[in-house]
Amino acid sequence: MNPRLYFFGLTILLAGCSQPEQKEKVIPVATKDSIAKPAVDTAKSFKGKKVPVLCYHAIREIQKGDGPDQKAYSVSPENFALQMKALADNGYTTITPDQLKDFHTANKPLPEKPIMITFDDGRKEQVTIGATEMEKYNFRGVFYIMTVSLGRSHYMSRADVKMLADKGHVIGSHTWDHHRVTGYKGDDWTLQITKPKKQLEEMTGKPVTSFAYPNGAWNAAAADSLKSNGFTTAFLFGTKQNAERPLYTYERLNGPNISNMEKFIARVQKSVE
Repeated sequence: MNPRLYFFGLTILLAGCSQPEQKEKVIPVATKDSIAKPAVDTAKSFKGKKVPVLCYHAIREIQKGDGPDQKAYSVSPENFALQMKALADNGYTTITPDQLKDFHTANKPLPEKPIMITFDDGRKEQVTIGATEMEKYNFRGVFYIMTVSLGRSHYMSRADVKMLADKGHVIGSHTWDHHRVTGYKGDDWTLQITKPKKQLEEMTGKPVTSFAYPNGAWNAAAADSLKSNGFTTAFLFGTKQNAERPLYTYERLNGPNISNMEKFIARVQKSVE
């Protein structure tokens, strides 16, 4: 095994979106034809207005000595709780990636003020704080898990993932160990995309059809591989949506560590203007 695949440390906490047995056949992804043809419906069939999608990483207090990334991708427990309450008070209803897909491709209705609340990397406090606060308002989130972290200190266990799925939250894939999809070659596709999806499905007993790109980086080959593997939505972070693959490049807003709820709601609304 290439030693780079074992790189894993607490720096992955926020560097991400900031963030395996028997030989299997690699899904083909990088042919000229697959790159030339859109992997999903084109912008012409992308119906309706966009839905705001929030992306959270760490739910923790900012600490002395934290670097810029740690500060940017952390929200305090108090502010997270205030933000969930503000969304509920302002009439927002959480939706799933499948609902989002059906809205844009089949014109199926959504709640009056839909929103998606997503979490990257699979940190433990996303269960103990994130899910707990959301459930107070009957919200359900989307948790994108990098499977290398399961059971490690400060990260979710397999039982946590199963519990979230059983409660109606959505489990999505965030690769095996958070390497950017733009650098995949050969067996990387199986290791980072095919196997984590299968592992999460066996864990939850439910299909895993949504994906979050590590570091928000994507390319056409990755979008095509995701589609070949049964993913129907994929989400960016800090990158603009692609017109040819809109459902495989859906934008997200970083969950800000702010305590002014008027500014928070205004930022959510502005994200889809």
